[in-house]
Amino acid sequence: MELSDFTLAKEGPVRLTTVLKNLLAVTLIFVRGAEFVDGGIVVDVRPTWRRPRCSQCQRPCSGYDTQPPRLWRHLSLGSVRIWLRYAPRRCRCRHCKTTRVEHLPWAAPNSGFTEAFEEMCAYLAQITDFTSVTKLLGIDWRSVGVIVGRVVERKLDPSRLKDLRRIGVDEFSYRKRHHYITIVVDHDRRRVVWSGEGKGAVALTRFFAQLGPEACKQLETVTMDMSAGYRRAVLDHAPQAAIVFDRFHVQKLAGEALDQVRRQVVREAGDSELARTIKRSRWPLLKNAEDATKKDARKLSEIERSYKPLYRAYLLKEGLRQALSRRQSWRARRDLREWLSWAGRSRLGPFKQLASTIRKHFEGILAYIELRLTNALVEGINAKSRMIARRAYGYHGAQALMSMIMLCSGGIVLSPALP
Repeated sequence: MELSDFTLAKEGPVRLTTVLKNLLAVTLIFVRGAEFVDGGIVVDVRPTWRRPRCSQCQRPCSGYDTQPPRLWRHLSLGSVRIWLRYAPRRCRCRHCKTTRVEHLPWAAPNSGFTEAFEEMCAYLAQITDFTSVTKLLGIDWRSVGVIVGRVVERKLDPSRLKDLRRIGVDEFSYRKRHHYITIVVDHDRRRVVWSGEGKGAVALTRFFAQLGPEACKQLETVTMDMSAGYRRAVLDHAPQAAIVFDRFHVQKLAGEALDQVRRQVVREAGDSELARTIKRSRWPLLKNAEDATKKDARKLSEIERSYKPLYRAYLLKEGLRQALSRRQSWRARRDLREWLSWAGRSRLGPFKQLASTIRKHFEGILAYIELRLTNALVEGINAKSRMIARRAYGYHGAQALMSMIMLCSGGIVLSPALP
C-alpha cells in the first residue's frame, strides 16, 4: 500500500505515516510505510536515532551488520492485528566489550512482542487466568508466562530492599510432596519484596545475602510463625531484630491441643452416649467464650459435669487467649507465666507439650503484646498466592509462580489503557 495524503474533517490533509505513528503510540520511532497482510497490518518502522545503540548500556556504538527483517506483535486495533517490521542491526559496544543486537525503543531484547503488548498481557494476567489471556490476545500459554517474567523484571522496584524496618516471613506450599516458596513482606509498604524457592534457614539466608550486611543491621522487627529454621536465620544475620511470633499461631496450637484431648475422650468413652455428646461438641469448645450461644453453654455445662479433664482443657484454651489479649506487657507476662504453671499441672499431655513450646518462644510471643504486630498481612498475601496457584490449576516450577506473586503482590502497577 503506498503512502498518500488524505483529509480528516476540519483538520486538512494528514499523512498516513502520522496517523499510524499516533495509533501505535510508541515514542522514538519513525513510521516508514505499511502493508496489509492476511489478518492485519504490518507497519515498517525504525528508531529515530541514526547510529545503533547498545541494548545493554544504550550508548551509541559502531554498527557491525544488519539482520533480516523481523516482526514484533503490537496491540491490536479492534480485531485487526498489528505487527512492527524492522531489520535490526548488530553493533559492537566498546563499553560492554561485546557485539549484540541494537536497542529498540519498542521492544525488549530477544522478545517478539512490543513493550505495550507485553504490559497489556501482564495486566490481564493480574486479573484472570492464563487461558483467558491466550484467548483474548491470540498467543500461546507459554508466551504469557515468559512475558510475565519480563514485565516483572522490567517493572519491579529496584529499591524494594532498601530501608526495610519491619518484615514478615512465611512459607507457601505450591505443590505436593513438600515444594515450598518463602515469601518476605514489607509491613510498612504492605507488599512482597522477595520470594525464593524452599523454606527454613537455607531459603531465608539467601534473602539476607541479597539484602546485604548493612541493610540487615537496619531491620527492627521480623514476624513469623514458630519455625525454628526462620528463627535461626534471623538470629544469625539480624540478631538485633525483635522476633514476633503471631498470637494466632499460638492460639491455633491451643485449639489443636484441645481437639486432641477431645478425640482422646471420645476413644476412651467408646460407643456410649457420652462419646456421642462429646463428638458433637467440637465447635462449642473451640469458640471464644463471649461468642457462645445458649445451646453452646448447655453443652459446655454438660461436659463440665460429665468429663472434667476436657472442660479443664477448654479453660486452658480460654486462659491462654485472655493472657494474649492483655494490653500491658507486664500483665501478659504475669498471666502467661501463671498459665504455664497451670498447664504443667494439668495432667493433659497435649497442653504440657504446648507449654513446652511456649516456654521455648516466650519472649517472641510477648513481643506481640508490646508491638501489636502480627503476621496477618503475610497470611493474607499467602491466601492471594494460593488463589493465583489455583487459578492456574497449579504450577510445576517455582519460578513461574514467584513471577506471578511479584506481579500481583509486589507493588507493580500497570495501566495499559493510559498513554
